[in-house]
Amino acid sequence: MANKQGIINLDTASRADVERKISAMRAGGKILGNLLRDLKAYVKPGMTGKQIDAWVRAEIVKRGAGVAYDMLEEEFPGAICISVNDALVHGAPTDEPLEEGDKVSFDLDIYYQGYFTDSAFTMVVGQKASPAVKKMISVTESSMWEGIAQVKPGAHIGDIGHAVEQVLRKGHLGVIENYIGHGIGKSMHEFPEVPNYGKKGHGYVLVEGDTICIEPMSCLGKPANYIDKDSNWTVRMKDGSIGCHCEHTILVTHDGYEVLTQPD
Repeated sequence: MANKQGIINLDTASRADVERKISAMRAGGKILGNLLRDLKAYVKPGMTGKQIDAWVRAEIVKRGAGVAYDMLEEEFPGAICISVNDALVHGAPTDEPLEEGDKVSFDLDIYYQGYFTDSAFTMVVGQKASPAVKKMISVTESSMWEGIAQVKPGAHIGDIGHAVEQVLRKGHLGVIENYIGHGIGKSMHEFPEVPNYGKKGHGYVLVEGDTICIEPMSCLGKPANYIDKDSNWTVRMKDGSIGCHCEHTILVTHDGYEVLTQPD
């Protein structure tokens, strides 16, 4: 069974409960990882956010999963978050066509066999990428992997945040602090919170069977941001700079970690 915070503890939960969770999230994560891999190849200049959203919705259903964003208490206008250029996260799909060189971040949750998985990536549309944007994406992805590398039973959440923050700051990127990672499982967002900053040896201590989302967010300018009132969802950078977001769902194993949302 899960405790009140949604984390399965191997000391109190039956092995069958743990294996059921892991099996469902491993399968759901594979569906999600493969879908996002295919999405990256699908996106082309001229496509609108709403066209891409419709494709994603159809693919989620075709692959046997549920549209997680349809389950939110506050209605989200789409099946996937699409954040373009100065939009950082939670981008509501629009009718605006994507242009060559646009930065776009895709963030997707799906629901499968009673459990959620969550992943995100940032890309440049077409072939004409700004060197600064390319570097930002590369550094942010590296920070995610450095954070993931800290995961094991007995590690602290602060170990992850510290590792992520160090890579971002060495890359001279703005570190977003008011949007963070989280636990995940039977609910989309669960305990513990997983910030992209922190101190080694501080915070919640990971145990085998925990599932968390590590999701660095960065920007080319200052990290201050706001929610666009037109959509009531899209988070934009106050200085108009470009934002970046990447994410994987991670399982804490007996001796380390497993990335559940990796594609084949």
